[in-house]
Amino acid sequence: MKINICIFLSVISFTTIQAQQKLSSDEAISIALKNNYDILVAKNSSEVDRINNTAGNAGMLPNIAINASDNYSVNNVIQKYPSGTETKTPEAHSNSLNSGAELNWTLFDGGKMFVTKNKLGQIQTLGEIQFKDQVLQTVNDVIVAYYNVVRQTQQLVSIEEAINSTQVMVNILQTSFSAGLSPKTNLLQAQIDLNEYRENAINQQAVIIASKRSLNQLLSRDPNIIFEVADSIPLGNIPDKNELSQKLYTSNTSVLSFQKQMEIARLSLNEFKTIKLPRVSFNAGYNFLNSNNNYSTVIMNQAFGPQIGGTISIPLYQSGNASRQIETAKLQLLSAEYNLENTKLLVNSELQNTFTNYDNQLQLLEIEKSNMELAKENLSITMERLRLGQTTSLELHQAQQSYVDSQTRFINFEFNLKVAETKLKQLLAILQ
Repeated sequence: MKINICIFLSVISFTTIQAQQKLSSDEAISIALKNNYDILVAKNSSEVDRINNTAGNAGMLPNIAINASDNYSVNNVIQKYPSGTETKTPEAHSNSLNSGAELNWTLFDGGKMFVTKNKLGQIQTLGEIQFKDQVLQTVNDVIVAYYNVVRQTQQLVSIEEAINSTQVMVNILQTSFSAGLSPKTNLLQAQIDLNEYRENAINQQAVIIASKRSLNQLLSRDPNIIFEVADSIPLGNIPDKNELSQKLYTSNTSVLSFQKQMEIARLSLNEFKTIKLPRVSFNAGYNFLNSNNNYSTVIMNQAFGPQIGGTISIPLYQSGNASRQIETAKLQLLSAEYNLENTKLLVNSELQNTFTNYDNQLQLLEIEKSNMELAKENLSITMERLRLGQTTSLELHQAQQSYVDSQTRFINFEFNLKVAETKLKQLLAILQ
C-alpha cells in the first residue's frame, strides 16, 4: 500500500512539473530557428545556390576525360582479287583497342563565362537574402503565436476573476434571499451569470489548447507537448520613425530580394549578348591505338602520341534566335525594374500603416488602462453596496461586465501593440 501511494505521488509530482514547464518567447524562437521546416527548406535552397557558385559551373575551367574502347570480332572472311585469286579465312579474329586522355578548354566565349560567374554570385546572395527573409517571417509568426497564447491565457484569468466575484455575489444574494431581503429573481440571475462565465471558461480553455498546438506546429514539434507561457506581454521601444524609414530600402529583405533579381536579369541580358561574339577553344590529348587483324595484309597496327589543336567559331546567322533572346531578356529586365519599384511602394505603405497602427494601439492601451482601473474601482464599490443592500444585482452585473469587457479590450490592445512592434522589426529586418 505504501509503495502504491509513493508511486501515485510520484506520478502526480511528475505531471505537475510537466504541466508547469515554462516556455519563454526567446526559447520558442530558438527552437523554431533549429527545427522549423520552412527555415530548413530555405537553408537548403541557399546552400544549393552556394554550391552552384563555382568557376567550373560558369564554364571557366577545362574538361578532362580519359576515353577507352576495345572491339573484338570473329568473322568468316572471303576475299576476291582482280587477278581472280580467292581466299577464304574462317573464324578470322580482329581486335581494336583505342584509348587516350583528352582536354577541352574554352578560352574565349565572348566574355560569357565571366558574366555567368558574376550571375552565380548574385544568385547565391539572393538565396541568402531569401533565407533571411524566411527566418524573419518565422520569428514574426512565432512571436505572434506565442503572445496569442499569452493573450488567451490572460483572458482566461479575467474570466476566472469574474467567476470568483460572481460566486461572491451569489453567496450575498443567497443570504439576502434567505433573510427575505431580496427577491429570488436576483439570485437566479446571478446564478445564470455564474454559469455563463463557467461556460466561457471552458470555451476559453479550448481556445488556449488550440493556440498552443499552433505554436507547437511552428516549432515543428509534437502539437500535444504541454507548456506554460509568460503571464504578461512585454513591449519594447521602437526607434525613431524617420530613422526607420531611411533604413527601409537598405534593410527590407523584399526590397533587397527584388534588387538582386533585377541585377540577375541584367546579367542574363549580358549573357545573351555574348552569343553573337566569336568563340575560341583549345583541345589537347594523348592517344593510343592498337589493332590486330589476322586476315589482313597488315596484321598489327599501332599508333600513339600527343595531339593539340584549337577551334574558332564565328556566328554569322542563328535563325534570329540571338536577337529574340536578347529582346526577351530586355523585357524581363524591365519587368524586374517594375517589380522593384512596386515593392518599394508596397513596403513603404506597409511601414507607414504599421506605424499608424502602432501609435493607435499605444493610445488606446493608455486610455483602456485608465478605464480598466475605473471599472475595477466601480465593481469594488458596487460589490460593497450589494453587501449593504444599497444596490441591485442588475447594477452589479453591469459593473462586472463592464470590468470584464475593459480587461478584454486592454489585453487585445496590448497584443495588437506587440504584433505591430514585431511587424516593424520584420520590415526593417531586425531580429528579435
